[in-house]
Amino acid sequence: MVETDVKIVYKRPAGFTDRVTHYCPGCTHGVAHRLIAEVLEEMGELNNTIGVAPVGCAVFAYNYFNFDFVEAAHGRAPAMATGIKRTLPSKTLFTYQGDGDLASMGMGEIVAAAARGEQITVIFINNTNYGMTGGQMAPTTLPGQKTSSSPLGRDVETQGYPIRTAELLATLDGASFVARRSLHDARSIRMAKRALRTAFEVQKHGLGFSMVELLSICPTNWGLNTEDSRKWLAEHMLPYYPVGDFKVSTAVSEMKIGGN
Repeated sequence: MVETDVKIVYKRPAGFTDRVTHYCPGCTHGVAHRLIAEVLEEMGELNNTIGVAPVGCAVFAYNYFNFDFVEAAHGRAPAMATGIKRTLPSKTLFTYQGDGDLASMGMGEIVAAAARGEQITVIFINNTNYGMTGGQMAPTTLPGQKTSSSPLGRDVETQGYPIRTAELLATLDGASFVARRSLHDARSIRMAKRALRTAFEVQKHGLGFSMVELLSICPTNWGLNTEDSRKWLAEHMLPYYPVGDFKVSTAVSEMKIGGN
């Protein structure tokens, strides 16, 4: 037997713990988690970060990240993050919120935090339903989309239109960086990581509120396999929720990322 050198090209980020996931097969919460862990490790912020997770599929996020984490009431993560950041301004604070949490229970909280220009970063997972509690219709559910609480499809005449949260928050003066990316394919995931890096750099430079919305799949509640879920996202979610940068302040556009 000939011994050869083995080169490690990919490994678990230092920001991750060695735990078995509780997420459903195919769920892209895990992808989002890894991107966050990689970005914070690359920035050297792992020992300086505090994450905030509210109720939702990510309620156990603290099990997976190898840094400080706290739990907030449903929709109240921005308020908790605001309090911690104002008390410990040198810390990097981020919230990790789903669409049922941020765009419904916590819409008032997120709008107020963005309007105030709080120095926090928000990661917003949009999978168009309440994932944890059985796949009910959420503020982001698409017109005609069937859920456990809209079995005939979302009727916009009686249930209103989906909320485009990124576009909404981008209108607020306190928001410095607001973007939307997707997690349905490799190219989109790379773009999502760059947006997350920018969002955390905005906070590091003290430039105000930042948010990255990540379009995510939910195979279990959508009733699709993983591959078909990715196709469904591309075909149905992207037209209604286009990816892009919706708010980039002048200071952010001039910001030097990573010292480059």
